[in-house]
Order: sequence, then structure tokens, then C-alpha cells
Amino acid sequence: MRPDILNPLFAEIEALKGVGPALAKPLERLGLARVVDVAFHLPVSFIDRHMVDELILSDSGRVIGITLTPTDYRASGSARAPFRVIAQDKHGNTVALVYFGRNSAWPRKLLPLNEPKFISGKLEAYGDNLQIVHPDYVLPPEEAATIPAREPIYGLSEGLTNNRLRDLVAQSLSRAPDLPEWIEPSLLARKDWPTWREALARIHADPSDAKARERLAYDEIFAGQLALMLVRQSSRKRRGVPIEGDGRLRAMLKLPFAPTGAQRRAMGEIDGDMAQPVPMLRLLQGDVGSGKTLVALMALLNTVEAGAQGALLAPTEILARQHHETLRKMASGLPVTIAILTGREKGRVRESTLMGLADGSIDILVGTHAIFQEAVRYKNLALAVIDEQHRFGVAQRMMLAAKAERTPHLLVMTATPIPRTLTLTYYGEMDVSRLDEMPPGRQPIQTVVMAVNRLDEVVEALARHVEGGGQAYWVCPLVEESETSDQAAAEARAELLKTRFGDLVGLVHGRMKGPEKDAAMEAFASARTKILVATTVIEVGVDVPNSNLIIIEGADRFGLAQLHQLRGRVGRGQNHSVCILLRGGALSETSRARLALMRETNDGFRIAEEDLRLRGAGEILGTRQSGEAQLKIATPEHLSALLDSARDDAHILIDRDGGLNEARGQAARTCLYLFERDAAVGLLRSG
Repeated sequence: MRPDILNPLFAEIEALKGVGPALAKPLERLGLARVVDVAFHLPVSFIDRHMVDELILSDSGRVIGITLTPTDYRASGSARAPFRVIAQDKHGNTVALVYFGRNSAWPRKLLPLNEPKFISGKLEAYGDNLQIVHPDYVLPPEEAATIPAREPIYGLSEGLTNNRLRDLVAQSLSRAPDLPEWIEPSLLARKDWPTWREALARIHADPSDAKARERLAYDEIFAGQLALMLVRQSSRKRRGVPIEGDGRLRAMLKLPFAPTGAQRRAMGEIDGDMAQPVPMLRLLQGDVGSGKTLVALMALLNTVEAGAQGALLAPTEILARQHHETLRKMASGLPVTIAILTGREKGRVRESTLMGLADGSIDILVGTHAIFQEAVRYKNLALAVIDEQHRFGVAQRMMLAAKAERTPHLLVMTATPIPRTLTLTYYGEMDVSRLDEMPPGRQPIQTVVMAVNRLDEVVEALARHVEGGGQAYWVCPLVEESETSDQAAAEARAELLKTRFGDLVGLVHGRMKGPEKDAAMEAFASARTKILVATTVIEVGVDVPNSNLIIIEGADRFGLAQLHQLRGRVGRGQNHSVCILLRGGALSETSRARLALMRETNDGFRIAEEDLRLRGAGEILGTRQSGEAQLKIATPEHLSALLDSARDDAHILIDRDGGLNEARGQAARTCLYLFERDAAVGLLRSG
């Protein structure tokens, strides 16, 4: 239960004065639903206001504050033209105060002629004249001192002004309590950080205050590290089932090639974990095509050899069906029953699967989050494999654990190479195995960057590729932040390509129903279609070895990790593969650097480190879409600088300072609730 001291911060945003349904909408678009969200909505920049008593041309481009006297009104005949108020400083220099989209009554009322006013706004040169468009403050001169010289600027959405948001921030800060200190005293002294409450007030007053920002970033990282340690500690207390297979099923596997050294090492680590009476918590990191599925199958077969059941959880239905098919092919000829359960399985098929799980006749279940549902009962679930871990939060992991009398061993896999700092930030409760070798036969992918004005050449190259018996993906960009526009771009491109290639063109996007999507994928996998136009729905896991060309349109709009994932859809067969990155005309420096790196390397871990530097933690892990708790304050630079200190501090708290029961521990509980790592506190109670 959240401490009472935090209740004012966790009130709904309507608790702030002036917030009704109309204002709540733009706030919601920014993710500001509660008072605490406003308090943590930190400024992105600031205005340095230059207080002057004379208008001079050299100040143009700066925000100034000055006392002016309106001397004339100038309205034009058109309703759409601006209304100008001509004003003078005390030296007789003039400036036009410009108002767009207003009738003239409002500026006339605000700025009566011959009545001095203190004006603040950005001074601009307009030809030989000076102007201030929409001054941000118009006040009586005696109130000039109430305007801050340095003023924070916030991220906004339509219908919200900076002044309005500043007022809401001030209200949220008035609700922020003085909290007991959770940072280890010697660290606090060494870093010379303010208290949490003071840091929050300081950063809103002056966004360049590095100490205040660092303190808040540290608090967030510390809460995350402490939560992960508590999760790990709780997991270690739970009883697991030691699993030691006899190797008979694994010996029957007919593999096309010997496992790599990295695969053998990971298999050994997993076998060692599963043999223990405490549940395994292991992250399997491997670049696209590094052979994670084989490692997962070996762990699942180990479970079946020991007389227990295993489950493999995939983030999407397409991927679940593909995993099901892959595992069945790999385990072909083995006395193992592998079933699938997604939201699409209905009626008798579903009933039969549920019965098979309950009576133990199904050994391995592959599915989406449907395998969490209340009706799903296992006879003896001993291993859960989760693919693309970042799509599932701690809460879902706990639901899966509740499906067994004893906590199952947990193996989570990700094809997103993750930098060390993020591995510790998001997966700090887990041991890590890394597949850093490619299986034999995997070809490096040649990456070419081309401007979109060479589209005709690309289509001609595609035609030659298809005529030669090849297949290709054509990935369409996210036009805006919505699936609908993503879908529209893919549909338009598919129609255009059909004028040249007819029925050889297939289409798949996220808004299609499951059966439609599967039919499109199946037509491509069986080579009935040669070109698959897709949105990023194919980013993870889709495997068609004959497709060795991928064209990514609008490549400059994608992040590095996503480009690398998409590129990994090719290079899965024996033939040479090519990735064409179609870029727009005007490139930012970041986009240019991104595309150059893609051309230069196929190393996913190097790409991930660079992506973290360029974009930030939430996006590289996909947490913006996943609902997993993401970092609101800490930047990649903060993670690099503060993560080790935060981990050490969390260790000291648990090992030396009495855990969460002593005074500092009680304060740390408040920190966990403040940064919404409540699940860890719940685990303490249930563990």
C-alpha cells in the first residue's frame, strides 16, 4: 500500500486547479494523467530573458523584457492579416507588437494608448523595423519583478501553452512533500546533491541545474536497481523444481550443423541453472540469426526428459505460429507433443489443447499471452521461455509463475542486442547468456543506401531479382505515430508495385486480422508471392530463407535497432543478401550517422550501443510501446555515469543497512512507490 505521504502526488490530474475535461485531453496526450506525472514532466530547455531599457537591433533574436508605451494601432483591411500595436521605449525607439488571428478589440484592451506596460517577448528584425510577435507577458510596470529572468520551456501538445503548464507544475510542486532520505549518507555528501524535494523544485526553476537533474536521475535508477534486486531475492527464496534430463531426446535431434561454441556455452549455463532447486532467471541475448531457438528447444527437451512440461511465449500470433512450426520441424521424429494456443484457437481445438495441458499429454505449449488465461492449467509446468522479453512486464512474469505449484524456471530471449547499462537497468535480476557467434553458413548482409529519387532504379533491380527466382521484402515507413498511416503507406506501395508485378505482390500490416495476416505470410513463405510489402510487423522473427533482398523505405525515419532487426529478415539462407535503405532528401546529422553505421557493420551489439547514444533507453528496448516501466528522467549518459553507484547503494541497503525494515529502508520503500516499482514491494510480501 502506497505511503500516505505520497497521496497528494498520486491524485488524478483533475485535482489541480483549472483542469477540467477540455484541458485534460492535451495533458493526456503528453501522458500527464496524475499530479506526479506533471511534477516529473521536466523542462526541455529555458528562456534567458534579457532585461533592457532600450530597443537595439543587436538584441534581435533574444527574449527581452522592457517597459514600452503604445502610441498607435495599425489594422489592415484583411481579417487574416496581423494587427499591430506601435510602441516606444523611453528613448523614442519604436517596435511593432504583432497579433495574429485576433480581432483588434483584444490587443486594444490589453495595450491602451499612452499607458506604459512592461512587455516581454522575442525581439525580431523585420526588414529595417523591430517587432515582437505575440508578447508572452504584458503587465503594469510595477509588476515587472514578478517575471523570472530564466524561465523553463516544456514539451507541449496542441491546446496547451507553456504558461498554463508552468502553472500546473507550480501546483504539483506545492503538493510534493519533503521525503525521508533514501540515499546512503556518504554518497549523498560526496555528490553534493540536494534533497529530492529541493532537486525537483530546482530543476523546474532552472533546467540547466546539473546537480538537481543528476539527483533525480539517480533516484530513478536506484529505484529500478533496488526493485530488480528484490525481485531476484524473492525469486531465490521461492521453491523451484530441479530439472535434469537424461539427454535421450536431445541425442535424437538431427541437426544440419553442429552448435556454435556460444550455443554450447549457453546450453551448459541453462542446464546448470535448471538443475538447482531455486528457479532459473536467465536472459538469452542473441543477435538476429544467432540460433536462440535451438538453445530454447534444448532447454524445453531437457524439461520433457525430466517428465515435466515447458511453455514458449511469443509476443505476436505470427511469431507464435512460426515458433510452433520451427520447433515441430526441429523435433520431427521425437516422441514429443508440441501444441499451440493463441487467441484464435476456439471450440474443440482449444478444449482439446486445454485438456492435454491439464493431463500432461502435451509436453510443450507455444502461444501468445493467451497461455496466461485463467482457464489454462498445466499438469507440471517447469520451464517458461519468453521470446522478446521487453514486450512482457514483471506483472505478466508473475502471472506465468502462478501457473505452477512451484515457480517454473524462466528463460527470456531477446533478439535486440542490449548494451551493458540497459541489460543491468532492465534485466538486472537475471543472469545473462550471450550468443555472440553466428552459425555456419550465415552470410554477412550487404547494405546499400540510396536516395528515394532513385526509386525507379530500385524497382528495376527488384524486377531482375524476382526474375532470377528470388523473393524480397519491401518495408514501408511509419508516416506518423499511428498504425493507420503506417497501413496506408504499405497499401499504397503494394498497389503501385502490383501495376508492375501483379499477383506476385503480397501485403501484411498490423491492422489485418490474424487469418489474413497468416495467409499473406504463408503465400510468401511458399513462394506463391515473390514480394511482401509490409509494415514493421515483420520486424521480429519472420523467417523465409529464400528472401534475400529487403528494401526499407524511409530508412532515415527508423532507429538503428529497428533497422538492424528489419535487415535480419534476410541473410537467413545460403545466398548473398542485400539490404537497400531508401532515404529521404534532407538528412539530419543523426540520420546520416545512423545510415552510415548500418552500411559499415552487421554487428548488432555495436549498433545497439550507438542507438542508445543517439536515441535513449526506452526506444531501443521498445518500451515506448510495451507498457513496461520506462525511464522518465535518466538519460543514457546518466545510466553510464550512475548505474554502478546505484547498484552498489542498493546492495549496501539490502546487505548492510537492514533491508527495507530499518529507517533508510523505509525511505527506500517510498522511493520504490514514487517511481512506481510497487511490484517489487508486493513481491517482498508474497515471497
